[in-house]
Amino acid sequence: MTDQQQNQPDHIMLYLPSVLGYEKVARGAAEALARQMEFSPDRIEDLKTAVAEACMNAIEHGNNLERTTTVSVLLSAGPSGLEVRVEDAGLQPLPDPLPTPGEGDMRGWGLFFIQQLMDEVEFVQLPQGGNQVRMVIYLTPPQGR
Repeated sequence: MTDQQQNQPDHIMLYLPSVLGYEKVARGAAEALARQMEFSPDRIEDLKTAVAEACMNAIEHGNNLERTTTVSVLLSAGPSGLEVRVEDAGLQPLPDPLPTPGEGDMRGWGLFFIQQLMDEVEFVQLPQGGNQVRMVIYLTPPQGR
């Protein structure tokens, strides 16, 4: 492998049916890539939880459990960390503002956990329709984490 190939990010793209349970496929792929990148076991657990939560939200809320509507998951490994993008069809847009965890029907904890477990998190309504959760976790946690 050349130096240029080693510096290129590795990408894994998954397309999941909107059926609860398939988030485990994305969680497993994220775990395998993070192990290959030599993340610490604690960071891998944080990553797995955040990826599963983002996928479950996309399946249940963004795609309204429509089996034929896919959730796409892009895992991009770089030299300093791992970026994960989870996109849905946006059958239900992301709430703005995001819900306060535990308010009302005791929902909203998934987005809160994602924000707490990952180093960078961005929630976007895509111009072509759909929602995207972009998450980054670094090999070395930023100061204060």
